[in-house]
Amino acid sequence: MAKKSTIQTEKVNTHIVDWLKNYATNAKVNGFVIGISGGVDSAVTSTLCAQTGLKVLCVEMPIHQAESQVSRGREHIEQLKKRFPNVSDVKTDLTDTFESFKSAVPSTEDVAKVNLALANTRARIRMTSLYYLAGIHGLLVAGTGNKVEDFGVGFYTKYGDGGVDLSPIADLMKSDVYALGEFLQIPQSILTAAPTDGLFGDNRTDEDQLGASYDELEWAMLAAESGKMASDFEGREKSVFEIYKRLNTSNKHKMDPIPVCLIPKTLK
Repeated sequence: MAKKSTIQTEKVNTHIVDWLKNYATNAKVNGFVIGISGGVDSAVTSTLCAQTGLKVLCVEMPIHQAESQVSRGREHIEQLKKRFPNVSDVKTDLTDTFESFKSAVPSTEDVAKVNLALANTRARIRMTSLYYLAGIHGLLVAGTGNKVEDFGVGFYTKYGDGGVDLSPIADLMKSDVYALGEFLQIPQSILTAAPTDGLFGDNRTDEDQLGASYDELEWAMLAAESGKMASDFEGREKSVFEIYKRLNTSNKHKMDPIPVCLIPKTLK
């Protein structure tokens, strides 16, 4: 079921780095700011940005974060700083900010809804912090979403990790991101770790939340794009395809442009 990456890693790497450098130069900014999570997407994105030679600010933004995520992110940042003199870092512990927000807003007895809303709040607080740092340093916020997350199942927070200036890896499948990560020699601890958004303060993985692995969802996305339907499959394949279609449909509001109510000219 899994689709293995067939991208030409060296050429794709060069293409993205050139694209990043040209975009930043035309925008007349100093470089990029990136939130580092300890996951493969942010590790690959920050390494791509570092190759431009422009300023790259890596930001740690823990909110009750698991130590394993923190240590992986720190390992990557230290490695990146050794490889690229244009890379710097800053740690902004947002735990107290998050707790202050929680105490300031009303709650409800629906624990599941509260937990999901607070998970999205974590992502939005981080987005606000990245844009603050981007503003004072003259940087662009680089997104870390891949194609399956951004355009397949919509697995990101609207105006959270989805709030960025540009998306270097959003046309790459998750398998492509891993292939590029191998080529870029990001830490093995990141390449072998189970993907997690780290928004709930526990050990749940992306697969736990989505109900399918990225390999499975990548397969389903390609199957859907080729015109397949759930009735074309049986067993696990059918279940995965239905998961993909359900998530793709329910998260369309993230992927489509914001709807605008157009006023007829006769009313103006």
